[in-house]
Amino acid sequence: MNNVTIPAHVDPGRLGALLTEAGWQQVGGRRGLYNRYVPPGGDASLFGKSSLVIPLDDTAPEFSDLLQTALLQISQHRELWTRSIYPRLAVEASDEFKFRKESLAPSGLIEWRRGERLIESARKALIAGAKSYISPERHFVNRNGRFAGRYLDQVLMGQTAPGSYIVTAYAPPNGHVSLSSGAESATSSALPEVGTAPVRAVSQAVIKAVEATVEALEHYRISDSLSAFEDGVNRGVSYEMTNAILGVASNAEGADITIDWDSSIPAPTSLPSHFEFSREDVEPLSKAAIKLAEDQSTQVATMVGRVHLLTRKNVGSPGVFGIESLLPGSPRKVRVRLRNEEDYHEAIRAHEEELALQVSGTLEKEGNLSWLYNATVIQTMGSIGDFGARSSRRGMNVSEGQIDLFEREDRE
Repeated sequence: MNNVTIPAHVDPGRLGALLTEAGWQQVGGRRGLYNRYVPPGGDASLFGKSSLVIPLDDTAPEFSDLLQTALLQISQHRELWTRSIYPRLAVEASDEFKFRKESLAPSGLIEWRRGERLIESARKALIAGAKSYISPERHFVNRNGRFAGRYLDQVLMGQTAPGSYIVTAYAPPNGHVSLSSGAESATSSALPEVGTAPVRAVSQAVIKAVEATVEALEHYRISDSLSAFEDGVNRGVSYEMTNAILGVASNAEGADITIDWDSSIPAPTSLPSHFEFSREDVEPLSKAAIKLAEDQSTQVATMVGRVHLLTRKNVGSPGVFGIESLLPGSPRKVRVRLRNEEDYHEAIRAHEEELALQVSGTLEKEGNLSWLYNATVIQTMGSIGDFGARSSRRGMNVSEGQIDLFEREDRE
């Protein structure tokens, strides 16, 4: 037999439900004793058996042996077992998020850096939706971040699926997330604890935020207006969610987000479960991210440039870096002081991979220096070589400690 891992404790009812979700059909059985299933299309010969029998009576002396045989029989179909059945059995119950991106790579594969971006975007979407559960904001920065982190701590990441590249996240619907940072997140429990939020409710907030952002996208296609993004803030639209979906849609032949609610508790009926995106969505999402990142009380500027200097990142400081504009209409060289420390890592990646970086912040002049204060990274763009004459680069590498921005002046 195949060398596979079999969960120690399996609910036969849940196993049957997972098979049904995977397209299997129940073709008979005896009430309370067993159910009989065949694979999609009725091709039971796929397993060398006439059908698959799942025992139901856990008091019967042969129950464990029959269930073990059924699981081994299913595991012979490795794709079905490793991608659809085993992960859901191993975590007892789970709502399943799927972030899919089609690429020109062979089936089930993706260019490495695009794969990294998809995983990052999936994480950002879950974090943004969890933050909106606590309170809606046009730009969270670090607000509600600890709660969102505790939610993410309960989520498992699964394998990609064949045919495209899919990042899968499993969230336990019966779990609870502490509302205060001084307590640990609760594990699965039948009853919520005081001072906690149900994981299922937070997962619903993620989907509500995605839905509101998609509706704003649809409004833009009709009206060429970003007003729906701002109007949708109270429903979960935010810079963070817009930026996450921008990452899913960028450089994709096709992309979508899907949620499969676990059947162990009633699924919400008012929420859609599938959202599709295309390359045409990148431009409005980028514009919306810039708009939502703006501080309404100040003058905000957006620029595209090459990261050419980085400071040593101090503890508690989001970080500072220098950027050289690649497009006309902006100061040639600007110091950027970030709002969010996660954006600093994106600046490092843009520097190392020689990618153009789009940033937005409050533009101020101090002596001979231009600064973008309270800045946000909107997105990494293409190679700096694609942006014309200003993209000429002098060799400058980041040392182990990184270059101190203030140790030298970069003269015009």
